[in-house]
Amino acid sequence: MNANQEAGPVVYLVDDDESLRTALSRLLRAAGHETRSYGSAAEFLLARKLPLRGCLLLDVRIPGGPSGLELHRGLRDQEEMLPVIFITGHGDIPMSVQAIKAGAFDFLPKPVQRETLLATVAAALEHDAARWEAAERRTELGRRLASLSPCEHEVLLRVVAGQPNKQIGAEVGCSERTVKAHRSKVMQKMGATSLAELVHMADDVMAGAAAGSH
Repeated sequence: MNANQEAGPVVYLVDDDESLRTALSRLLRAAGHETRSYGSAAEFLLARKLPLRGCLLLDVRIPGGPSGLELHRGLRDQEEMLPVIFITGHGDIPMSVQAIKAGAFDFLPKPVQRETLLATVAAALEHDAARWEAAERRTELGRRLASLSPCEHEVLLRVVAGQPNKQIGAEVGCSERTVKAHRSKVMQKMGATSLAELVHMADDVMAGAAAGSH
């Protein structure tokens, strides 16, 4: 996620049925959503500008190129976590289970009821917004963490592990008074107002690092 991100979320539509794309676009725009539609997976891939924000309404079967399931798999392989809502007129339970297990947000049969579609899109957009908010928070926490000196970083690791000042001082080779000073500086630089908040911040940073390593 970077400064090239688009201004707002977009509902992307990929379906070879042009009349359906037109109808869905009108419905979604009437509900206040920005939309972009494509007739094939290839067309979507060529036109997309990363990173993507919003959600993707994707037909399962798209002739003349990668299917919806293949496009979804490819996006996941590229760590593109845009919520994907499959829509299909040929789906069955095993296919829907396969899609959900692969990380799809939802799986809707055609014809899609207006209320169901709008509710599902709204939920997907909310999910994506929360994902971006969490990522931006981890980026900010990472920036704060990088501002710590090596000694402050050592103290942070031991503080969030629940060690008392005396033990921390013995392990890092400084006085208890110095540990208290480092601890105060850590709280200030991290923007934490309590030990509990500092622990949550450390957990967020580690969760982000773990997610980035996969």
